[in-house]
Amino acid sequence: MSTPAATTHAAPPIDARPQPRWRHLLADYGIFIAFAVLCMVLGIVEESFLTWGNWVNVLRQTSINAILAIGMTCVILTRGIDLSVGSLLAFSGLVAASFASGSSANLPLALAAGLGAGLLLGMLNGALVARLSVQPFVVTLGMLSVARGLTFIYNDGMPIAGLAPSMRFIGQGMVGDLPVPVLILAVTFALFWFILKYTAFGRYIYAVGGNEKSARTSGIRTKWVIFWVYAISGLLSALAGIILAARTTSALPQAGVAYELDAIAAVVIGGTSLTGGVGTLTGTLVGALIIGVINNGLDLLGVSSYYQQVIKGVIIVAAVLLDASRKKQA
Repeated sequence: MSTPAATTHAAPPIDARPQPRWRHLLADYGIFIAFAVLCMVLGIVEESFLTWGNWVNVLRQTSINAILAIGMTCVILTRGIDLSVGSLLAFSGLVAASFASGSSANLPLALAAGLGAGLLLGMLNGALVARLSVQPFVVTLGMLSVARGLTFIYNDGMPIAGLAPSMRFIGQGMVGDLPVPVLILAVTFALFWFILKYTAFGRYIYAVGGNEKSARTSGIRTKWVIFWVYAISGLLSALAGIILAARTTSALPQAGVAYELDAIAAVVIGGTSLTGGVGTLTGTLVGALIIGVINNGLDLLGVSSYYQQVIKGVIIVAAVLLDASRKKQA
């Protein structure tokens, strides 16, 4: 008796059609295209927008948020978050100003004290998140309140004014045609761009954010990496606080309120994924510039700051939705 021939079932066809080229271009260069279009539109509707004097203001104002966002990028790449950067900025700026005002002003001591204050509080964040495995949102939300309270306690809620000329130069000085804060941003960006791209520590940051368990299995000291990204965020918050105090010629206890939102916005708009492991500092820098350009353009057009908050909120949500869409297509 003959046996029936075996029936073969073909696998369902796979849609192997290549994606349109414009989609690849949009994915790779969309943030740069958006920035260029935004500048072009604002230049058309407000002729003073494209003047060099206005761009000096844009760059000077953006430098503080961009420095915060560099530290925030390192944190978010590990699938974390730092909500305390605005409060750390205010506290560190106040500490630095206390050593840089009056007849006994000492700039090296002021810088060391301010940067040290931010670094220590950032390390405390890192220790709680890495060593005690407390959720970053909870730890940094608590630190937001603690650092803000310390800021008011430090000088009884009073601002510190009368900063020495050497301190004011950090925020107001010019080197050629470029403001000093922009040069500080350039050096900071170059340093951390190199770290993320070419060092083992940078690779570990991406590995921890991509899959912490796999990174730990491969021998990476994940808790050590997480600890130091929060320390870095605290240090850069302090640097931003010193620049802000120097630019405004006084350190205010109320400084830095909601700055964490702008920093997170710059990171997300720049393409860094909130789920970790994906993102670049170049994207973050462009994201910070987009926020700075929007703020400046709306100011030139006389739009209320209340509407600016709404617009930034919409942009953040749109960026998160775009990130989620990319993940579904991947």
